[in-house]
Amino acid sequence: MQVAPQTDLKGIVLDGSVFGPQEIQQITATISADFANYRVLREAVQELEVREATPASKVRLGVCYYLLGRYRSAAETLSTADGGALAQFYLGRTRASQGQYNDAIEAYQKASKGGYDVGLATLAKVEALRQAGRHQDALATLDSLSGAIEQTAEYLYQRGATVAALGNNPSEVVALYERAVEADPAHAGALFGLALENDRRGNDDEALKLYERSATRFPSHIGALLNLGVLYEDGQRFDRAVQCYQRILEAHPNEPRARLYYKDARASGDMFFDEDAQKRRDRMSQVLSIPVTDFELSVRSRNCLQKMGLLTLGDLARTTEQELLASKNFGETSLVEIKEMMASKGLELGQFAHERPMPEFTFEPEVMSADEQVVLNKPISDLNLSVRARKCMIRLGVVTIGDLLRRTGDELLECKNFGVTSLTEVREKLTIQGLRLRGD
Repeated sequence: MQVAPQTDLKGIVLDGSVFGPQEIQQITATISADFANYRVLREAVQELEVREATPASKVRLGVCYYLLGRYRSAAETLSTADGGALAQFYLGRTRASQGQYNDAIEAYQKASKGGYDVGLATLAKVEALRQAGRHQDALATLDSLSGAIEQTAEYLYQRGATVAALGNNPSEVVALYERAVEADPAHAGALFGLALENDRRGNDDEALKLYERSATRFPSHIGALLNLGVLYEDGQRFDRAVQCYQRILEAHPNEPRARLYYKDARASGDMFFDEDAQKRRDRMSQVLSIPVTDFELSVRSRNCLQKMGLLTLGDLARTTEQELLASKNFGETSLVEIKEMMASKGLELGQFAHERPMPEFTFEPEVMSADEQVVLNKPISDLNLSVRARKCMIRLGVVTIGDLLRRTGDELLECKNFGVTSLTEVREKLTIQGLRLRGD
């Protein structure tokens, strides 16, 4: 239910005689319509905090703490509230957000016994079971439900997320998420799940639209905002990316990924294009590409350079004097000749030796075991990388684990939007497999 932005949010929190699921839905819908109302909710909570606490007012305050992402305060407040069904249900939500899934399940069961909607309490229990890694138990609980609830967006979403966790049938997962969005076009979880499936398949445009729709909902899904921010960064829309990360940090100021991504996006957005520097780089590139055959060299010097595969001034700028003198038949006379030629273009031998590409790492299948070859031929998706790291792999053309092992850490860091956090993630995933990047 979409509620008009003019809803008296403060009145609902502070003065309403009734506070239940319908009023909570009004609060979330109002903030979804205009996120500026998040601050209105925060101000209302500040006023509520200074009022005399009663078991009933603690329910209201505890639920609002949960909506603001203040889970510790929510747990403390709801635990000492009136013990009713609403308090138990949102205590379950809070415990699940804290990773205390068994406590969450217990709270949902108490909420159900206390009169909370049995179907919603059961679906919340399914989510906690899945988050706890008890996927089969979650599926069995879903199978125990029947009737009209099976056609609701929440049921379809929970079933899709559970099937996805089991890894059984990707097509069924997409179909369930699509049915959930048809049932409720504003269901944040289903929109996020469908966006993620499109993201994994490389359907960036569709994923972007779905993430955007999911991100407008409240409470916001952290994963949706993070992944949306990454897609905005890919499109050079750094201001939009910063807004996504700020949304997360308002409710969760210590969220580590949001803090790192926010810093990266701000840094990227502050970068400016130095046109003069680019022109200088272009001119240097043109000079370095001049072939050595354009110069009058002695036969001995020309033959030596050809044997060494030094065909341009750039090749020579990446080669040191010692390397030239180590070549057969290349003496001091030829060295003086080459140095004079380089000086005529404002260059020196070895000037760009530090930029010389490292020799390409190659595997030798004949000395590898069959098991090692199988591992290297596995798709990169088997590493279960984050969205940011996965998109870098796509840009670099990394398809298999073997492709990844041919890269150095520095090469990965040169990829757009790939930072130290992503590099650490890649190294950790490879370490689990007993592997490492080239040069590590």
